[in-house]
Parts: sequence; C-alpha cells; structure tokens
Amino acid sequence: MRHLLDEAEKIICAAIFLAMTGLGFVNVVVRYLTSYSFAATQELLLDGFLLITVFGAAIAARRGEHLAVTLVTDLLPAAGRRVAVAISAALSVLLLALSAWYTLGLVQNQYESGVTSSGMQIPEWYVSVGLPVGFTLIAIRLVQAGFAEWRQPGGVPDDGKGI
Repeated sequence: MRHLLDEAEKIICAAIFLAMTGLGFVNVVVRYLTSYSFAATQELLLDGFLLITVFGAAIAARRGEHLAVTLVTDLLPAAGRRVAVAISAALSVLLLALSAWYTLGLVQNQYESGVTSSGMQIPEWYVSVGLPVGFTLIAIRLVQAGFAEWRQPGGVPDDGKGI
C-alpha cells in the first residue's frame, strides 16, 4: 500500500496518458473510416492535458526537478543556502496551499451551479476536482523533497539540483 501512495502521481499520470492515447487512436480510426470525428474527444484530451500537467508537476516536485534559479543560492555559504532553500520551500508550499484552496472553491462553485462541459454535457467539477488534489499532492511532494535536501550536507543534494 505504501508503494501505491509513494507512486500515486505516476500511476495517475500513466492512467490519464493511457486513456488519452486510446481516445486519440479511436478518434483517428473513426475519422479515417467514416470521415466524422468524435466532437467530445478534444474536450476530454484538453482535460487530460490539464490533469497530467498538475500531477506531472507533483512528480517533478518529488524528484526535486522543478525549475530553479540558483545563481544567488550558489553564492551563499552552506548555512545561507539551507535557509534560502527553506524559505523557497515554505513560499512554494504557501502558493500551492492557496492554489488548492481557491480551486476547491472553484469546484464547489461548479458543483453548486451545475456547470456542464460544452461538448459532452458532463459536470465540469468532475475534472476540476483533480486540481485541488493535485496542488495538495505537489505541496506534499515538495515538503518531502525539501526535507531530503535539508538532510544533505550543505543543504545541496548529490546531483546538484535544487528545489
């Protein structure tokens, strides 16, 4: 069970990508054979791209592979670098917590108002519920990576990548 929790974002991304690939393939085959297209496939693929981006960001956060400008932190001594990493991680977690909070409000608004998608007429909150979950997962993975980086000598991981 712990393995599933540790790899949750990878499993989610793989499932979304598999569904998107299958949907795209079916749409191409149908379009080739009948000269018609499934109108809803574009909507579903865009929703898939949105979710795979958010959960892919969680993968990058866990690995400590987010973009980082290390020009200033590279000039700092080891103790200063650790403080800069802690401040950076704290601000990032704050931003993600706010993002999760506001997207949760979006989901509640979509649920209460009954907004549906234009192509398939399914409730919009079905897809949007992945956003606060994804932002929360990114924050958790960022904290995990931050603790791992903090434990490294000098506050810098062996591969030289920052948070």
